Amino acid sequence: MSNVKLRGVRKSFGALEVIKGVDLDVEAKQFVVFVGPSGCGKSTLLRMIAGLEDISAGDLEIGGERMNDVDPSRRGIAMVFQTYALYPHMTVRENMGFALRFAKVPKEEITRQVDAAARILALDPLMDRYPKQLSGGQRQRVAIGRAIVRNPQVFLFDEPLSNLDAELRVHMRIEIARLHRELQTTIIYVTHDQVEAMTLADRIVVLRDGVVEQTGRPLDLYDDPANQFVAGFIGSPKMNFLPAKVVESGPGGATIALTHHDGVRLTLPVSDAQVGEAVTLGVRPEHFGTPGTGSADLHLDVDVAEHLGSTSYVYARAEGEPLVIEREQSRHEIGQDRIIVSIDASKAFLFDSQGRRLR
Repeated sequence: MSNVKLRGVRKSFGALEVIKGVDLDVEAKQFVVFVGPSGCGKSTLLRMIAGLEDISAGDLEIGGERMNDVDPSRRGIAMVFQTYALYPHMTVRENMGFALRFAKVPKEEITRQVDAAARILALDPLMDRYPKQLSGGQRQRVAIGRAIVRNPQVFLFDEPLSNLDAELRVHMRIEIARLHRELQTTIIYVTHDQVEAMTLADRIVVLRDGVVEQTGRPLDLYDDPANQFVAGFIGSPKMNFLPAKVVESGPGGATIALTHHDGVRLTLPVSDAQVGEAVTLGVRPEHFGTPGTGSADLHLDVDVAEHLGSTSYVYARAEGEPLVIEREQSRHEIGQDRIIVSIDASKAFLFDSQGRRLR
């Protein structure tokens, strides 16, 4: 079984603690993505699983065996790096078979495994080329092929697409998703790009400052974020956050007054808000409606509109308010200086001053 378990895992560099007690279960054959901003500890956590960083405290298990002190070569993992790490003096075939030659695998078996990986990744025409003769996407496929031939229990990917252009990133995302379906193995994938996380993952692990903020299926995190950080990180464009104050609270919910919109109030089905508490209202761009269709209307000054074909995004604000992003499904041009949008309280979120979700 290629499951991975982390129990109370910590990592310190001297007095600096960068991983602060992570508990996580990765089931066999799952595609799990670690996502978070730069410096959150996601790559460090991946390197600890790979054995490239020591574990300061806690336990790591792969396939039911404790791996804290096991050499990386004996953990049953294969890692694909951001920088490809191909040997420039070796052909594609030699690069893909290097680890097997180093392990003294018979030549016939190396040929069989390398050819099988090449067919999966459509590398057959490139086998006699050198890395300098390949495009970025082709080099990344070779790096993935080098991992496949090792037949690992677990694949580890460390931001493998960050060096590719936008079009190639989309193509490689599709290739990696197809590869997972075909190989049916466990994949742990690190990225700072939440679009990659949403499109690839069976389960997402959101990290911040060495702590797991929330884990769950992509749409569960999108629809039911645990806190303001997760709500703002998952989704593109990000969720809008509007400052407000609780003016009433009772069995019917909490009524808030928006700070930058005089007289605008709305009641949310929230039971744990306190009167007088400073809060933040969260609204996703697609949850704004036409005037009069929701619980409250906002009058906003338009900054700019982005027309993307079937969808447009309008960037607008009230005086002194953070920028608000609204999604327009119609194809008409946004020519006016002011717009009116409506908030549906049933689709909005409320967060306290510490960023905790109020329910």
